Amino acid sequence: MANADTGGDGDTTVQPTAHGVHSQQNLRILILGALGVVYGDIGTSPLYAFREALFVAASDGSATREDVLGILSLIIWALTLIVTIKYVTFVLRADNRGEGGTLSLMSLAGSSFPTRSTAILILGVLGAALFTGDSMITPAISVLAAVEGLETVTPALEPYVVPVTLVILVGLFSVQRFGTGAVGGIFGPITLAWFIALGVSGVSHIAANPGVLWAVNPYHAVQYLASNPALALGTIGAVFLAVTGAEALYVDLGHFGRRPIVMAWLWLVFPCLLLNYIGQGAFVLTRTELPENIFFDMQPGWALLPMVVLATAATIIASQAVISGAFSLVRQTVQMGLLPRFSILHTSEMQEGQIYLPRVNWLLGIGVMILVVGFQKSGNLASAYGISVTGQMVVTDLLLFIVMRRIWNWSLAGSLLTLVLFLVVDLVFLGSNVIKVVEGGWVTLTIALVMCLIIWTWVRGSRYLFDKTRRNEIPLDFLASNLLKKKPHLVSGTAVFLTSDPLSAPTALMHSLKHYKVLHEQNVILSVVTAPQPVVPDSERVKMETVNELFMRVTLTFGYMEQPNIPRALAICRKQGWKFDIMTTSFFLSRRSLKASPNTGMPIWQDRLFIGLAKTAADATEYFQIPTGRVVEIGTQLAI
Repeated sequence: MANADTGGDGDTTVQPTAHGVHSQQNLRILILGALGVVYGDIGTSPLYAFREALFVAASDGSATREDVLGILSLIIWALTLIVTIKYVTFVLRADNRGEGGTLSLMSLAGSSFPTRSTAILILGVLGAALFTGDSMITPAISVLAAVEGLETVTPALEPYVVPVTLVILVGLFSVQRFGTGAVGGIFGPITLAWFIALGVSGVSHIAANPGVLWAVNPYHAVQYLASNPALALGTIGAVFLAVTGAEALYVDLGHFGRRPIVMAWLWLVFPCLLLNYIGQGAFVLTRTELPENIFFDMQPGWALLPMVVLATAATIIASQAVISGAFSLVRQTVQMGLLPRFSILHTSEMQEGQIYLPRVNWLLGIGVMILVVGFQKSGNLASAYGISVTGQMVVTDLLLFIVMRRIWNWSLAGSLLTLVLFLVVDLVFLGSNVIKVVEGGWVTLTIALVMCLIIWTWVRGSRYLFDKTRRNEIPLDFLASNLLKKKPHLVSGTAVFLTSDPLSAPTALMHSLKHYKVLHEQNVILSVVTAPQPVVPDSERVKMETVNELFMRVTLTFGYMEQPNIPRALAICRKQGWKFDIMTTSFFLSRRSLKASPNTGMPIWQDRLFIGLAKTAADATEYFQIPTGRVVEIGTQLAI
């Protein structure tokens, strides 16, 4: 099968096979995979989006033709402007060496500045924090909305909706440790069946009432908003539910490439979504009273239970995609030094991107189940949904403007015009969702605020810790020259000292000299840095510098999407002259015990929070994949 690579604009370039013949099978597989992962979230929006928007307009239980056409027109043009024009046409081209997502866009924008930009960092952190809220609400609202179809089958099942939802969610988060590889093959086919079912269920109602197709005229959207100014913001906020999940197109860019994502949207997802939404409108126009659950009520009796089962499967897949996205986001955040190290387990020998973070998984799971128990109905959760997604979109607009100006070299007028067009649409949706803060929007804001606080505390505390440690350390060049003049007792082998400051003598080295009074024949001061790109080729992995005959500096560079593996990376040094042998090498690590101090410049509560975060950090030996039998840990105590 051909290998997929990404070009400079994020488009997929399929390399020739061994026989020099390109196979379309690879492209079809990528498109099918994109259906399950990329479009799971936005594909389940028909379960509740049109219903919630119509309930705002028809508070008295009945909807006029103008209400139906106006809301349908708003949904159609929201999908067109935000997904088709903004994401498909522009955002997907802003790839960072094939990778997408808020942090990738932050790194791409930041790479155009000679030093780290605080403003860009803040935007990236804000986007990542908002995604955290989204990753909790999406499984809750999606699965709950699907299981609510049981009420349509028979009202007697209503008391079982929340318990069944919780059972499904417990099962979903329990199987994460096995990885998505085993079930990934069925994600695409099930989602394909789901979209086909969406389109077919809408066509029959459109055929019965073809006049509903006038909703494609944006005049109806404008007329509705002008005629109902008091309901405008509430309706727009509900309409936005139809485009939640649009950011997944960019987040999953690195998994599938631009071409499969675009083709899946234009050929299948967009048409089927339009057919279903318009079909829901046609169904409502034939009723004298507003249905309680439009999506399931419009299904014929024989198809109702199968559609509930298919909807539940689709929402589980949508939830799985968001959970996997959260794992990837946290790994990127850790690699960039914005969070402490987390234990990362790889669940596939073939796909490096398939990972499992136990602590993150269960924090997400507990949060999702608390939301289900607290809100009880998907309609209640709809009020909490939207703020995080619209906030992410505004962050994307601002970072994209920097990319357009500094990476793509667009003119200021062209960049500003594009920014204003996107911002106007996104800010309108953001404003319409902000009014729902009291009703439930506070949930996503609280989650994002907590995430921002944790990242800010970790970055700030790490900087204070680095500065304080450096003030007390001896310059490495000075120590190396003195040890060369007056050598201590030398023992055979190589000592590798891990440090974040290669210019200073590591604490582990100083304590080793103090207590053991010996030095290895070869000493390597090793630092690991993260590049502003997803993957670093082996040719750029290692940088070696000889200090003198006793000491050498080595810098290992990993991309923010990579899991650091120090022994494997050091093996590359053999090509540069250092005969690295893991069996004659000892790795020295410092294990610091931190104590809160009122003299660090941080409030005492933030000191304690930073210390708590440091205690939860994964063991460096495990994180860097160093054999435990080759590690020596030396403890130190430090006040911060």
